[in-house]
Amino acid sequence: MSLVEEYDEGEYERAAKRLKTVEAEVEEGEELEEGEDSDSASPGLLLGDDDDTPVVGGAEKRAQWSSSQYGSRRDNGDDAHQIPPSPVVHVRGLCESVVEADLVEALEKFGTICYVMMMPFKRQALVEFEGVESADKCVACGASEAVYVAGQQAFFNYSTSKRITRPTHSDNPNSGNNVLLLSVQNPLYPITTDVLYTVCNPTGNVLRIVIFKRNGIQAMVEFESVQSAQKAKAALNGADIYVGCCTMKIEYARPTRLNVIRNDSDSWDYTKPYLVRRDRGKGRQRQAILGEHPSSYGDNGYGSHCPLLPLPSNNRYKMGSHDIPEVVTYPLPQTSSYMGHGASSSSSVAMVSGLHAKRMNCTRIFNLICLYGNIEKIKFMKSVPGTALVEMGDEYAVDRAITHLNSIKVFGKRLNVCVSKQHAVIPSQVFELEDGTSSYKDFAMTRNNRFTSAGQASKNIIQPPSCVLHFYNVPPCVTEEELQQLCTTHDVPEFIKYKVFDAKPSSKTISGLLEFETKTHAVEVLTVLNHYQIRIPNGSNPYTLKLCFSTSSHL
Repeated sequence: MSLVEEYDEGEYERAAKRLKTVEAEVEEGEELEEGEDSDSASPGLLLGDDDDTPVVGGAEKRAQWSSSQYGSRRDNGDDAHQIPPSPVVHVRGLCESVVEADLVEALEKFGTICYVMMMPFKRQALVEFEGVESADKCVACGASEAVYVAGQQAFFNYSTSKRITRPTHSDNPNSGNNVLLLSVQNPLYPITTDVLYTVCNPTGNVLRIVIFKRNGIQAMVEFESVQSAQKAKAALNGADIYVGCCTMKIEYARPTRLNVIRNDSDSWDYTKPYLVRRDRGKGRQRQAILGEHPSSYGDNGYGSHCPLLPLPSNNRYKMGSHDIPEVVTYPLPQTSSYMGHGASSSSSVAMVSGLHAKRMNCTRIFNLICLYGNIEKIKFMKSVPGTALVEMGDEYAVDRAITHLNSIKVFGKRLNVCVSKQHAVIPSQVFELEDGTSSYKDFAMTRNNRFTSAGQASKNIIQPPSCVLHFYNVPPCVTEEELQQLCTTHDVPEFIKYKVFDAKPSSKTISGLLEFETKTHAVEVLTVLNHYQIRIPNGSNPYTLKLCFSTSSHL
């Protein structure tokens, strides 16, 4: 976390929480759940199919959602789908590559657009028009003919919200701020000031950047002018920094200036190059952002160096300089030196200390850390009680584990996760832990690793620990009471709220959400019950219960 003089860390966290509150205002009936197809092996997938066709009425009728397409759980008849007219329109069926500028370009013909809120993982958005008449035109047109956004047909209905809450609380459609708040969702790769500068600067001159990691990966980017920030928001809101991951959700921030006191990977003042921090007598060397990708990713099927989304063709979203290319290429990061967790060099081995002697073993460490990358081997250190070495698939997985799990509490003890000086886990000095299990275990061939291919890795939503767990791959015959009994049997906290998603008729499993009283309770349940084998009567094979942290903050 970088140090900022004028605005303390609490202010940044409050801004991030406001973003989550705004998105939560989309009512349950409108919003696609974060459940997944039962056959999927990856957590946190979002429902929604591109090729479905909604049931629509004539031009004279209000548009309504098709329950067969979107899995709506409202069962009170057609009237339940009739939402009163509102200047806010809920848009569904967007393609994965859509950005805010695409929505504005497609819908501004209906009237002045005041505000747009993207929900990229749900492939949805909220669009607020200046007046309800414009929203009427949009919804009616969508009901009578195809309306395309970024080349794909989109579907429209009124939102139950009458207004999209802005972080800046401004009603002026032309208002904004020169500082943007970026929330990076599914950050599979490291996000540094160099990366964000490369992404944002083509749309407008960037002055300062601050990155903070308390609620996932978020950043504030200060532009030279409000106009530059508006162009950047329109061009980048909803875009992926890297293909299939690191999706940006952008809003205007409250601060109008960021005061940075040092230049490093988490903060940078581009107007004050002398703020560079020097370690061990050496100045910081900027990463070669446009260089080759790390060989470790090419070897593991993550694909070669590739371009990402082009900026919109409309030149109002780009700087006037002829030096700016039409397509901005964002390569994979060059090193892990930015991590700054005390290691002198990058390593794919994490050291985890503060482990409960009686309740933690290799399997439970795997259950927790596998959410952030593949795990090869785990070994407890005999010479250092309560400490284990975890060899992961690559150094970036180690960094994700450090970012999200360092300092969390598990079974009353606070974990310390850092980069190890070791570059591999060697199965030496194997002994028996207090629970009778081995101090060493090899997980290289387990099917429970969730990043074994590029497709599988891209479907994982990297989330910090939260009090809501997403469960899936559960047989339909398992009830809420049986899941509670499972918690009681394994001496972990019980959940306080339960929600099951509507499953497809052909689905052989169910999924849903479990809310716990505290984040620590959720972490402990996931540590113990993730990958638990559920056996059913007359069943040939057990079901593997899979858990991950949900994007929802509450039920």
